[in-house]
Amino acid sequence: MSRRTRSALFVPASRPERYAKALAAGADAVIIDLEDAVEHEVKDAARRHVLEFALAHPQDVFLVRVNAAATSWFAEDMALCRELPALAGILLPKAESAEQVGQAFAAGKPVLPIVESAAGVLALDDLAAAKGVERLSFGSLDLMLELGATPDTPGAGLLLDHIRCQILLHSAAHRLAAPLDGVYPDFADKDGLAAVARQVRDMGFGGMLCIHPAQVPVIHSVFVPAQAELDWARRVVAMAQDTGTLAFQLDGKMVDAPVIERARRMLEG
Repeated sequence: MSRRTRSALFVPASRPERYAKALAAGADAVIIDLEDAVEHEVKDAARRHVLEFALAHPQDVFLVRVNAAATSWFAEDMALCRELPALAGILLPKAESAEQVGQAFAAGKPVLPIVESAAGVLALDDLAAAKGVERLSFGSLDLMLELGATPDTPGAGLLLDHIRCQILLHSAAHRLAAPLDGVYPDFADKDGLAAVARQVRDMGFGGMLCIHPAQVPVIHSVFVPAQAELDWARRVVAMAQDTGTLAFQLDGKMVDAPVIERARRMLEG
């Protein structure tokens, strides 16, 4: 995955006819999901679908969300991942320890732990520091269920933002790629999705997980800097080069080294 991944689109592993459509939907990453989207009785068939697709389409790169390390399906999921040479990474749901991350990383692919339980939140430092971790992601729906929070309320928003802040802090402290926020479940509500995307973008998240192709362009439109922001960034970088200094005024505001670096990163993205 690119460090600047804005969108990661889930597709159920049990629906192989949707794999190609998901890969063509324009998302920065596609996640074939062996976990929540797959009924217990068809887990084996879903794994076969993934392997058959990968062998038939070796040029297609995707990620896999495996079942949680504590489940009976995890070992077989990991055996599958070791057979997928084009696999870009493993999403590890309900990640709660560095040991679990290590078990996933044994497949030799980058790991994206999903923080979606109280134990996972309390283990954030260990998860972020674990070998093989590329970035963290957030599973807000499972976490709200465990904690008894009421979705779409100010109280739940306060709770989720508190945890988002912790995910961002641990990501930065361990120099991980910017984390991905959780899914927005109402895929018909584009305005609501855009509002959440703007908030988490401004907090420092790099993108979002998504469950429907229609969400991809909405997320991308938010995570791409506006033309006015790009124009500002160009002026900042140009003035830094022209003056040869790391501190100057632009439009009546002080510009120093962190501001210049932010402008450069914006242009690089």
